[in-house]
Amino acid sequence: MKRDFLHITDFTTEEIWETIELAKWIKDKFRRREDYRPFAGRSLAMIFAKPSARTRISFETGFFRLGGHALFLGPNDIGIGKRESTADIACVISRYNDMIMARLFDHSDMLEMGKYATVPIVNGLTDFNHPCQIMADILTIYEHRGTLEDLQITYVGDGNNIVHSWLALAMRIPFKFIIACPEGYDPDQSMVTDARDAGLSTIEINHDAMNAVKGSDVIYTDVWASMGQKDEADKRRQEFKAFQVNDALMAATGKESLFMHCLPAERGVEVTDSVCDAHYSIIFDEAENRMHMQNAIMVKLMKDSGKI
Repeated sequence: MKRDFLHITDFTTEEIWETIELAKWIKDKFRRREDYRPFAGRSLAMIFAKPSARTRISFETGFFRLGGHALFLGPNDIGIGKRESTADIACVISRYNDMIMARLFDHSDMLEMGKYATVPIVNGLTDFNHPCQIMADILTIYEHRGTLEDLQITYVGDGNNIVHSWLALAMRIPFKFIIACPEGYDPDQSMVTDARDAGLSTIEINHDAMNAVKGSDVIYTDVWASMGQKDEADKRRQEFKAFQVNDALMAATGKESLFMHCLPAERGVEVTDSVCDAHYSIIFDEAENRMHMQNAIMVKLMKDSGKI
């Protein structure tokens, strides 16, 4: 009966709201330094095929503060699909640990781990999606706006894994989502189609950034060249230069909009210092909420799987 969190759509709308409220409750516990240790005596295996500062710090710190032990396994410890099959790795780690968090390149490896592991798995990122990040993002927006009603979000940049998870959320919670990207950098078309067919949210793709941001409550961006795309960095800088989030773009919303970035940011490239450090920038609230939301997701999965 184990449950995984590989895609946002693994949770129902009701479960997403329950997890948001649980994250707020856990965050409040932490801030008051109150004892809450549901993971006492439990262990989390963290598999990193792709390195990350925030993902390791937030999962390792969060699991420890919930009473458990988190074990870091880097590329030199585990070669996903290289030294050993992904299925065998999932089976072996399940015998030692109570939960697995994996941050991988290939999404098919994540799906295979979910198929063969006998303990809950949390998707810490793949090249296709980043569900924990977007769950933390919607918590952050909810905290700042007090509501998700009449919400318009414009994502400016590459149609990447971040966009795919926003599209998945749009299948569960209604909002207007606009993707502003250069031509040729649209998100996965099947994800766009699925999000539109769900009938909850309005999904638009616009190749004019200044026009796309009008009326938006949130402007969101990410690096133009993700890990594994660095050889395209110079080409992308040329093709994305009209999609930099700067003071002029923020002013084009016509309202007091929030600025978000999943970090790390290449300041001066996809976003300027003046925007990153502005009073309307909530990037560090967003970064903190990664830990609280991930904790809530892990608690939910462990409870639903009968592990706590």
